[in-house]
Amino acid sequence: MPTRRSSAVWEGGLKSGTGTYKVGSGAVSGAYNFGSRFEEESGSNPEELLAAAEAACYCMAFSGGLERNGTPPTKISTTAECTVEKVDTGFQITTMKLYVEASVPNIDDAKFQEIANATLSGCPVSKAFAGNLNFGVDARLV
Repeated sequence: MPTRRSSAVWEGGLKSGTGTYKVGSGAVSGAYNFGSRFEEESGSNPEELLAAAEAACYCMAFSGGLERNGTPPTKISTTAECTVEKVDTGFQITTMKLYVEASVPNIDDAKFQEIANATLSGCPVSKAFAGNLNFGVDARLV
């Protein structure tokens, strides 16, 4: 399996500095700063990159689980919300919440929910976060 790379550069102090990042393929890059990460300023931040990674990985893993069930999806749409909060020891990512909508022919909601929840603990990105934050999934069959 390949090893993937991304890079970041930070210039200046914590609150006055600025940073940039880019993924190895060059497909995604952006700028971030203290305000875009810990406040409500516009700009990018590491948490949205983690949320994107989780959403993309979850979609693929959920598709695999549904396919193994004999009910391949026609479409899965996942929005991930990654929350960073101030805690006693500084800042910490505390929560990753997924909102999933999927079109899956010939499946009942109980089986759909079972596979959706199993995927949450089986996706490789989720496994990297396991035990480090609160996870949740709100899956809807459409």
